[in-house]
Amino acid sequence: MSSDIKGGMVTMKANDTTKYLIHAEIEAEGVVERPDVVGAIFGQTEGLLGGDLDLRELQKTGRIGRIEVKIESKGGRSAGEIKVPSSLDKVETAILAAALETIERVGPCSARIKVLKIEDVRASKRKKIVERAMDILREHFEEPEIESERIVEIVRQAIRADEIVEYGEEKLPAGPAIDESDAIIVVEGRADVLNLLRHGIKNVIAVEGTNIPKTIVELSKKKTVTAFLDGDRGGDLILKELLQVAEVDYVARAPEGKEVEELTQKEILKSLRNKVPVEQLHVLKKEVREGREKEKTVEKPKEGISDVLRKHTESVKGRLAARVLDRNLNLIKEVPVRDLVKILKTNNMKGSAIVFDGIITQRLIDLAAKKEFDYIVGVRLGSVVKVPTSLRVITFDQL
Repeated sequence: MSSDIKGGMVTMKANDTTKYLIHAEIEAEGVVERPDVVGAIFGQTEGLLGGDLDLRELQKTGRIGRIEVKIESKGGRSAGEIKVPSSLDKVETAILAAALETIERVGPCSARIKVLKIEDVRASKRKKIVERAMDILREHFEEPEIESERIVEIVRQAIRADEIVEYGEEKLPAGPAIDESDAIIVVEGRADVLNLLRHGIKNVIAVEGTNIPKTIVELSKKKTVTAFLDGDRGGDLILKELLQVAEVDYVARAPEGKEVEELTQKEILKSLRNKVPVEQLHVLKKEVREGREKEKTVEKPKEGISDVLRKHTESVKGRLAARVLDRNLNLIKEVPVRDLVKILKTNNMKGSAIVFDGIITQRLIDLAAKKEFDYIVGVRLGSVVKVPTSLRVITFDQL
């Protein structure tokens, strides 16, 4: 370990074994100098924290570095900053920092010390390593042969995130090759863009929702467009909207039940190879048949059951709460609406009915059906494509 010896005391330099760096500010009612501040720190903390955390002993063993003080005097007052390097653990370093704030005088002057922050020196070093590694990758690994290398995941992710751009007036997430490419790939969201960038596909742009942005519409008039969408009902809805407002040439889908953001490189390339010209899309004709895919099964419950569900409805209404009921329609669990999906995903969650102060979505219907619930009761029905026959969907105004 690199160190200095001054007056028989070992002083650790801040860049040797330092784990943390205490940053503090000092104000004094009078003119004081650096030696006065250092003397006050040692003198007024002596014996305060016991032998294990005595500053002089800590410096002798190299566990506390040289205390740096920068202070200036103006108009009869002094102010400055203090830095204390520490190789102690988090708890000991925090106690030491708190001890600095007990100092009330420096020399003959009243003074106040306030800790501003405790810097994790190792975290700063790690950040510099990542930044430098990114620079090295850009400067020295420009040829394709770097595919044979295994790059640390955090650096690779950072580079991919750095490549993503904001495109058009809506600032849509996109790859850097949209303008220079004759063909583009349209996906649903930012996570999909990042996944395709991760696997070297840079002519990709996201619609960010079912309302197709004007930028996508305009691009579709000038470029060959492949819509690459999730293999679920959400992907069906976005595809339907795209086909209504934009000029789509091809359609590629993730495997059924999967999302583009979670696909491997092999799955991405296979999906894109299997893209279908819009003219051959039979599924679109099925979508156009009004009523077939929109059979929103809404039934009134039997007498007696209706009364019990109404009682639970009154309990959650206006509170953004959700109730899960057992086979006898007794309360199993009440949670905030925002936690309902998470609760339903737990392995041991079984019941007969869900009553909640929110909008009934396709996602909730799918989860409830998977868990074999009989009823789902909510404020109103959202954008639902299909309801299983095993599940009865009820809105508040029907009870």
